[in-house]
Amino acid sequence: MKSLTRVALVATTALAWTAPAFAQDAQAGRGEANGNDDIIVTARRSEERLQDVPISITVLSQDAITKRNIVSSVDLGTYVPSLSTNQSFGAEKASFAIRGFTQEGKTSPSVAVYFADVVAPRSNGGTTSGNGAGVGSFMDLQNVQVLKGPQGTLFGRNSTGGAILLVPSKPTDNLEGYVQGSIGDYNMHRVEAVLNAPLSSAIRVRGAIDWNQRDGYLHNKSGIGPDDFGNTNYFAARFSVVADITPDLENYTIGSYSRSNTHGVLQRVSGCNRNYASAFGLVGLLGPFACGQVDRQNARGDGFWDVDNNDPNPQELIRQWQVINTTTLKASDTLTIKNIVSYAEYRETADFDLFGDNLISTGQPLNFGNLGIGVGAAGICSFGSAGCTTPLVLPTVAGQSLPGITLHPGVSGNNSAQSTLTEELQFQGTLADGRFNWQAGAYLESSKPLGFNTGTTQIFESCTDYSTLQCTNPLLIGSLSASNVKDTFNSKAFYAQATYKLTEQLSLTGGFRYTWDKVMSESRNVNINIPTPGTAVYSCQNVVKFNGGDISIPLIVEGPISAKCDDVLHQNSSRPTWLIDVDYKPIDDILLYAKWARGYRQGAINSNNLGLEIATPEKIDTYEAGAKTSFRGAVPGYFNIAGFYNNLTDQQLAVNSVVAPQFQGKVPNAQPIVNAGKSRTWGIEVDASVRPFTGFKFDVGYTYLNTKLIEFTQPPLPIYYSALFPSADVGQSLALSPKNRVTLTGTYTLPLDESVGQVSFGATFTHTDANRGVSPNVAPNYLLPAANLLNLNVDWQSVFGRPIDLSFFMTNVTNQKLVVYPAGTFTTNGQITGQLNQPRMFGFRAKVHFGN
Repeated sequence: MKSLTRVALVATTALAWTAPAFAQDAQAGRGEANGNDDIIVTARRSEERLQDVPISITVLSQDAITKRNIVSSVDLGTYVPSLSTNQSFGAEKASFAIRGFTQEGKTSPSVAVYFADVVAPRSNGGTTSGNGAGVGSFMDLQNVQVLKGPQGTLFGRNSTGGAILLVPSKPTDNLEGYVQGSIGDYNMHRVEAVLNAPLSSAIRVRGAIDWNQRDGYLHNKSGIGPDDFGNTNYFAARFSVVADITPDLENYTIGSYSRSNTHGVLQRVSGCNRNYASAFGLVGLLGPFACGQVDRQNARGDGFWDVDNNDPNPQELIRQWQVINTTTLKASDTLTIKNIVSYAEYRETADFDLFGDNLISTGQPLNFGNLGIGVGAAGICSFGSAGCTTPLVLPTVAGQSLPGITLHPGVSGNNSAQSTLTEELQFQGTLADGRFNWQAGAYLESSKPLGFNTGTTQIFESCTDYSTLQCTNPLLIGSLSASNVKDTFNSKAFYAQATYKLTEQLSLTGGFRYTWDKVMSESRNVNINIPTPGTAVYSCQNVVKFNGGDISIPLIVEGPISAKCDDVLHQNSSRPTWLIDVDYKPIDDILLYAKWARGYRQGAINSNNLGLEIATPEKIDTYEAGAKTSFRGAVPGYFNIAGFYNNLTDQQLAVNSVVAPQFQGKVPNAQPIVNAGKSRTWGIEVDASVRPFTGFKFDVGYTYLNTKLIEFTQPPLPIYYSALFPSADVGQSLALSPKNRVTLTGTYTLPLDESVGQVSFGATFTHTDANRGVSPNVAPNYLLPAANLLNLNVDWQSVFGRPIDLSFFMTNVTNQKLVVYPAGTFTTNGQITGQLNQPRMFGFRAKVHFGN
């Protein structure tokens, strides 16, 4: 494939010099709009001018996406100040947060992602993934629209934070397309191609592909497994067809497929708890070995992006396909009927070390007294009890590998496998000579598991082959945890929204939606104890439930998926959401608006969190006022500002649990989602652009966000947890909520003759304040550091009048070193670990385009 890329680049360049310059003027249509008047958005499910929509929106055109080298969700978050990403498990699985509303664990997304008016297919594996913009989503788009604030009327599903709309390029009447090849450091090779063709006067088709490979930026120093992590390796394809069945009836079908197969990412252990001698629990047991890993890394002279892997077969494999069909009937001049139906399947196979630890003994003994395990005349006993005053101490051999926690695929081979069917019927119309615009509709979603979502978690077991139980238990508390879950979702809704122009300047908008959500989770979670390699004793993981809390009588079963361990949970909810908006246009170039919006996010189920499996829905009220202004003349541009206040109740908040000593090895560590209480957020968002002189464009995006957890009500602590650590304490800010975030982009186009082409230089600087990560509120590593990122691009369009574009791009120019996800293991395993950002990267692109 690498040779194929080089051939594509050579062919691209050769074709450019020989092909005629079909339509250089069309480049302007693919670029960013001049000012804001030409930007068309679909934020209210119909096409409108951006400056006429009373919503805080950031829009990126396909040209802006390409220049900024936006490939993943993480890249998008870099350029939208109000948008943060949770990168805990890598770029392919990142989830979005807007205005402090974060998806944590197995909750539904707080930011709904839509592609071609269809919500992203569900995924509900053991780690946050899916439900968003997967690999290949950012190719061949008309634009990306980031809508801030709850969109609970027209976009409905769990959009308490906002919604992201990916609008694909629709087939046109023109024969046109392009081939684009990229190369860069870290052995990056990428090929993109688009072909649009009219098959007849009534049928138009469009196809696009995106193949991207790049070596990982995390260098593995252990000699176990691959040489690198954080690599890129995906293929995505899309095919769409538009058929004009009659002059008033259109059928639009999109089929897409993507496959990403990488090594995944790996956290780096950067520090340890040196006070392990006096610490209780796993810190006392594992502290010496965690510090040994840190000392070993320092002795080797490891750099910031060097990691130490202990999983021989790490993998992150994600496959997704989807078909969307939209039928639009213009029933009359005042009524349009649209039906949108889709079906998608999502599959994920994951294998990775949870905390990036590679614990190797230097000969120090294992002291189990810190875990409450002692030895007496009768053998192993509870340390400190009568007749048990000697801690159990076992010797180790220098160089002996001690296990951590590793996640593997389960017996089905899929950590997540889910299908999603959606159906939406829309009616849109106008009355009273266009003064009254309305729309109404019905929505149905049915998401079903494609068999069991299964995973095997290797917990302090030393395994040469976990699938055949070739494991030993050097820490005495180890086991394998087999998670087998089927999650079923059903959502129904009816909605209506209308805008009435009271006068030519004053309009009133009202919207209402009622949603019914049902979630069912069937789990068969099994604990596997291995007395000797190759043998196993299977017992129900939720033995506490089945035996009334008595873990001395394990419920023995026959295998890793046993119906005897069947536990079925339900979470049903129904809620109204609404919108009331008043907007006023004193002149065409000024829009003033004020609104009140209600949003809600459905409840969640996570069967692994024993005793804390169910979280009920959360509710948000948002009050927002804003202004959108455009100015013309010698210095054209726009300035948009919005202020908001959010009141969130019954908030779904992640808390980390510490398993009580007597349940170690029998109950898994977990991160329950609880309805923590109340929080409030308020802030200001600014989006502006100006052209102070010919050739120069300056864009500014700024968000000030002030969040606070007002009330936290801890649920009753189940007997098998000794503590719960929330990601924020009362009075503190919420996760992924930087107080100040600003993005500055400057683009200068040289004053060259048209025969030379258009040469521009662009730079984007983003500052993000330090903020709280999605991890326990425990020092010293729960904060994300402040970030200052600089990205550059140079573009030469229509080189010497030929249909070729050349580009250079560089990200993280200053090579800033950042922890983008801190893990909360300091008080449990005695480690300071975290997920790292991408270092400086650069590349070159060559693009040949043809047609109109």
